[in-house]
Formats: sequence, structure tokens, C-alpha cells
Amino acid sequence: MPGPLSGIKILDFSTLMPGPVATMMLGDLGADVLKVEAPTRPDLMRLGPPHDNGVSAGHMAVNRNKRSIALNLKIPEALGVVRRLVKTFDVVLEQFRPGVMKRLGLDYESLKKENGRIIYCSLSGYGQDGPYRERAGHDINYLAISGILSYSGRASQGPVPQGFLLADVGAGSYNAVVSILAALIHRDRSGEGQYLDVSMTDGSIAWTTFMATRYLVGGKNPTYESDFLNGGSYYDCYQTLDGRYMSVGSIEPQFFEDLCRGIGREDLIARRSWSMDADQLMEDTKKEIAAIFSTKTQAEWVEVFRGLDACVEPVLTLSEMVEHPQVKTRKMITEVKKPDGTFQKQVNSPFKFTRTPPEMRRTGPGLGEHTEGVLRDIGYAPEEIRALRDKGVFG
Repeated sequence: MPGPLSGIKILDFSTLMPGPVATMMLGDLGADVLKVEAPTRPDLMRLGPPHDNGVSAGHMAVNRNKRSIALNLKIPEALGVVRRLVKTFDVVLEQFRPGVMKRLGLDYESLKKENGRIIYCSLSGYGQDGPYRERAGHDINYLAISGILSYSGRASQGPVPQGFLLADVGAGSYNAVVSILAALIHRDRSGEGQYLDVSMTDGSIAWTTFMATRYLVGGKNPTYESDFLNGGSYYDCYQTLDGRYMSVGSIEPQFFEDLCRGIGREDLIARRSWSMDADQLMEDTKKEIAAIFSTKTQAEWVEVFRGLDACVEPVLTLSEMVEHPQVKTRKMITEVKKPDGTFQKQVNSPFKFTRTPPEMRRTGPGLGEHTEGVLRDIGYAPEEIRALRDKGVFG
């Protein structure tokens, strides 16, 4: 059965991770995503390891379910192709620095003249206005500006780089998807397209709602290991005898009681009424818990807590995650068909639908793989395509 976004056409000008992950999710849900690529300035995702028969596995994953058209946007005729394409598309997503698309004549105000129903999403680090609008940035910078890194780390060493792209993907990709879907619903009701300004920094600030509210109301900045959730309590990860780790999230009383039973210290249950002001008591108890976890291997602790409802789980490697029974049951690792008919293992879509489930139709396309077919679909004659090729429009 066609996906829930079947019939929605998306013109994707993005590179690297945030935009491509957003359009990957939309493509998984059935949208027809056409990736517009520069033939002379390759997307770094095409170059990164590991490689599968000479093709970047990362590119094949984040650009699955998409087609590719190669256009040199520095050539006027290429801009004409885009304007013609926009007439038949629903969504444009771009990830250039603010002002770039306007200089090309491909900004929202220009393209809505071609298609008044177009939804145009600009995804950027700092947003389309403000003193930082043209400033370069990466995930760690957006998290720094948001304040998240000021209380996420260890008191002994300060902020710790994250091993995943919280700002890029969590605050960028997902907010772009939510914005686009909401705009599509609005258009269905009103017939109006609109412009969407998605900032990864704005999205990162939104992640701080819990902690920021404490500051906004109470006037106190959180610091490292000062809060129940950032290492200031027993809610933490503990090293085991074999150098592995166990995660402990036993916040509620019933979970804390099972934690204490699991580590053989039911006498600690009475301390559950701690206030965060009881710093020394919290610190002492946490040290006791840490010392106990260091006496058994991770595998032994897994067995101890297997039958306990304590919110205690092992910190897994990726190879262990792939083989975990919960992951297998949820089918979070899938195989996607490559052009040669073989399959590549990829992380599956997290969306679960009873009627219109996501579909992994193909891995990421070759650069410009669908250029001529796309142009034929929008009415270009063979001689027009040859003329564009001769002028270097396709690279």
C-alpha cells in the first residue's frame, strides 16, 4: 500500500545530515524526494567511509528512497530548470546559509510566483535573522549557544562532546519534518503555501524547556552534576567489574526500591526521600552504589536485573544493539535494495503504521542518476536536454 505521504513531491537542496535525514524520513513515508545536487561540488556524505563497492554507505542510507538530479546552479539555464520543476512540486527544502537562495533567485518569494501552493523550508544553524544568521556552525556550537553544554558533562572536566547529532538531527531534521507536515495540513485546509524558518539553535533551546524553566522562574543556573538528571543523583551510568557500564534510571520510588533489592542494599530504600539539597547524603549514597556495581561484570548485572522492574539496563555497543531481542522484534535494522540487486543493512524508520507503514524502496541514488528522466517528465524535449548538457548544466 502507498505510504501516507504518497503523492507529495519534495525538492531537496540539502547536504550533509540535517536536511537529508529530514527528507529521508519523508521519503520513507512515501514522499517522492528529488535531490538537487551540484555536479562539481560533491556532497561530503558521498565521500565518507565506510564504502560499499566504492559508494559511501552513509550516503546510501541518508539518501535512500530519493532520486537525484545534477544541476550547476551557477548556470542560468539550471535556474530555469528549477523554476519549471517547482510548478509540479509541493515542498522545497534548502540548507544553504541565509541569503544564498535569494542571490540565485530561488528564494521563497521568487518560487511562490511559479507555484503559490509551494511550502518552502529553510533549515539553518541559527535561523534566517539575527546577528548570527550568516555565521558558520556545527552541532556542538548550537548546543553550546543553547546552554545545554553548560550543564551536560562532569564537574571534574566540564562539557562532553556528544556521540550523536542532537542539534543537527534531533533539533534540525525532526523539527523540519514536523514543520513541513503541519504546513501540508494547513495547505490542505486553506490552499495556501508558506515559508518555514527552522533553526537548529532554536530547536536545541527548545530541548532545554525543563532546565530553562527552573532558571526562568527560580533564577538559578544549573551546573554540572547539580540536578537529578545530569549526574547530580544516582541517575547515572556505573562501571562494572569488566570495564563496561550499567545505566540506572531508577527515579520513582518503586523503581528505586527494586534497584536497592538488586544491589543487595535494601537499607538504602529509606534514603529515597532525599532532597537535592542533601548534597553530601546524595554523594555518599551514589559512591556506595558505584562501589557495588564495580563488583560484578555487566553480564552478571544483566542477569540480576532481568526480573526486576528497576529501570536498569546495560550500556550496549552498536554490535550488541543490533542483536538485542527488542531491536529485532521492532525490526529496527532492515535491508534496503541496492541498484545491483543486493542489499545493504540500514537503520529502519522508527515510524510504525498499521495501514501505511514506511517502505525502504532503494538506497541512495548516484549523482544525477535521474536527471534526464526527471526533465522528460516535466516536458523537456530530447533536443532541449542535449542543449542543457552541452552548456554544462548537468556538470
